Amino acid sequence: MKEIIKKIYGSIAKGEKKSCCGPKSCDSRGAAVSEKIGYTKEDLQAIPEDAVMGLGCGNPVALASLKKGETVVDLGAGAGIDVFLASRRVGDTGRAIGIDMTEDMLKRARENARRGKFTNVEFKLGDIEAIPLGDRIADCVISNCVINLASDKQKVFNEAFRILKQGGRLMVSDMVLLSDLPEKVSKSAEMYAGCVAGALKRDDYIARIKNAGFKDISVIKEDPVRFLDYLGSDKIVSNMVENMSNEEIEKINSAVVSIKISAKK
Repeated sequence: MKEIIKKIYGSIAKGEKKSCCGPKSCDSRGAAVSEKIGYTKEDLQAIPEDAVMGLGCGNPVALASLKKGETVVDLGAGAGIDVFLASRRVGDTGRAIGIDMTEDMLKRARENARRGKFTNVEFKLGDIEAIPLGDRIADCVISNCVINLASDKQKVFNEAFRILKQGGRLMVSDMVLLSDLPEKVSKSAEMYAGCVAGALKRDDYIARIKNAGFKDISVIKEDPVRFLDYLGSDKIVSNMVENMSNEEIEKINSAVVSIKISAKK
């Protein structure tokens, strides 16, 4: 599954594929999509245009209360949108580090950093289930619609806990389920890469954060996703729902929510 995800997101990074975590347009309308999920026009104008791909399901930086001089780590950094926004919040004395397992995404992110002359950012190749960073180096860990792609989400939260300093914060935006998905959806590689098929039930997701050792866990916001409507007439979705009743389609649409969660070490 990881190799499939790498291939799909590598194609997105190179502009070969437009299907992603969110609406179909993750390129020319990336800014419009990003505004819809929580980024301001000022946010988007302050960072490289190629970093804005519309791939997330929220704006974790806006909720992370970042301060000057802090070190923030973004799990699943993609083309760098949240890393660049975080870098502006932490300033020249701080650091923003992006972790991603897709080399083509990292290539795009590093080029964005070069073009934007960001000197306090770093992008590292790595699996978020085994973060290539030392213990207790981060003041804040953020992630935007990526942990649902991990095969072992408990490992991800354990790793986030490990790299955080005592008193450090976790701030994630992600997709969770309110009810089970039909097998044809849950077994679909495209739906897994689309941040839906691999999502956990809401309570299971929160339980894994708690199991990692986090305290003061708070659900800041939840928004319905209606992901079949979101993806529209995508061929894969059309084939998937071809023999479904309207009631079945509505049940799937109501099963997924975007959630924003904070926690502390």
